Amino acid sequence: MAFASTLLAVSDEAGNPAELIEKLRQRNAALEAENTLLRQKLDLLIRRVFGVKSEKLDPAQLELLLAESPGGQGKSGASPGTEMPEEAAPTSCKAPLRRSGKRNEPRWPADLPVEEVVIDPQEVQTAPQDWRCIGAEVKEQLDYQPAKFFCRRIIRRKYVHRREVDRAPVIAALPGVLQERCIAAPGLLAQIAAAKYCDHLPLHRQEQIYWRQQQVWLPRSSQARWMELVADWLTPVYQEVKRSIFSSGYVQVDETPVKYLDPGNGKTGQGYLWVANAPRGEVCYHWAVTRGAVELRGVVPPQYAGVLQCDGYTAYPCFAREHTNREGEAPDLILAGCWAHVRRGFFEARNLAPRQAGWMLRQIGHLYQKERELRETGASPVLREAARAGTSSMILRRIHRALILWKTRCRFLPQGSMGKAIDYALKQWQTLEVFIRDGRVDLDNNEVENAIRPVALGRKNWLFVGDAEAGQRTAILYTIIENCRRLEIDPWAYLQDVLTRLPNMTNWQIPDVTPSAWARARRKNQRKAA
Repeated sequence: MAFASTLLAVSDEAGNPAELIEKLRQRNAALEAENTLLRQKLDLLIRRVFGVKSEKLDPAQLELLLAESPGGQGKSGASPGTEMPEEAAPTSCKAPLRRSGKRNEPRWPADLPVEEVVIDPQEVQTAPQDWRCIGAEVKEQLDYQPAKFFCRRIIRRKYVHRREVDRAPVIAALPGVLQERCIAAPGLLAQIAAAKYCDHLPLHRQEQIYWRQQQVWLPRSSQARWMELVADWLTPVYQEVKRSIFSSGYVQVDETPVKYLDPGNGKTGQGYLWVANAPRGEVCYHWAVTRGAVELRGVVPPQYAGVLQCDGYTAYPCFAREHTNREGEAPDLILAGCWAHVRRGFFEARNLAPRQAGWMLRQIGHLYQKERELRETGASPVLREAARAGTSSMILRRIHRALILWKTRCRFLPQGSMGKAIDYALKQWQTLEVFIRDGRVDLDNNEVENAIRPVALGRKNWLFVGDAEAGQRTAILYTIIENCRRLEIDPWAYLQDVLTRLPNMTNWQIPDVTPSAWARARRKNQRKAA
């Protein structure tokens, strides 16, 4: 019936049989293209939902992708006669070695407290004077006791002078506190913050745990107010971390969605945590209720001049064009692209265009292999720039020629996986070449995406933040916790110490209590003690 109605509609428009046949051919070609595109999208959706999430390719699988498919084209949809560049023939690569799960390090620290339990035979316990000990067999077990609460009672005794009876009584000054009449000490505040933002325990779950295990009632409303108090005190530390990140001249930026409660509407709104990362350095989070380019003004300081590495989101080029410093002059802001996003597009198209996608994945693999060798040798930025100019630049030229060839001669559907991958790479090509000219720039911004993972894991537990204003407090606490994790220091130990010292500190001392400065001071004290 559908075909008959289509035939009648076309026959009414066409005046003669030749025109009717031509219009039917055109409509048939359009329907075939639409059918192919829908099949590609369905295949991609099925692989994303049920397939393997990792983008790693086995060398044997890659050889199959590069092999000639039946008929010369397989499922690629390329026009006949399209050949790959001869100088870009794939080369063999070794399979990565798997790391063994065995470790030589002890399973617990040597200075762990030891509780000895001595067990004597019943005969010895009955008549110990008749027995002489000749040795012992020792068995060690790792045990655990739940954390416990305790009440810290601060007693300030008053004194009067024995001889000067007219002198007023004296009493010691009360130590600095975060807030008057607050029952939570720095250790408890550090525990709640670390449990939520490091261990991903929502406040209502902590409320249940503390009551069930310790019979201590800490309502989630009180915990939320305490987290607001902690974030307010840590704001200067957060600002110092952000200043340090953007003083490096090379920053990676990305964003992730986070829902927040929208009071009065009975639903949640969509907010975003923007992440700024200094590679192999510190990381900083910033909260915004939109994803527009205007929000980048709160992430990137107006006076920043340097490299900003990001993905292909259109907000970044728009921000780069509008970015000005305080004097109104355009600073030197350079956008650098991410090769991981380029690779991801061709990886998703590997089943639809196996020959072309396999060749592209192999070339990008050569880029990553070179970067791996430079990283293993500890090459400096200057050496990395020189090495890239000698090898990686040639690979880039091969890739660019292949992309232009596929764009002009291959009939890939523009909305298909392969067509989108080619268009994305060509549109981002200028930013993708930046790492050749600057040895500081990494091949991708995977490090900033790794900084998003704790937020994504926590988001599955606490689901949303309290309101739009609570989003920035979440960003502050995530900044502190994530930097502690990177430096391999205990977040609780850091927060407990810093929250104890902050009430008695001045703004000039804030740089001394950032996570990186705190870790350096701790290592220095440990060396002195040793």
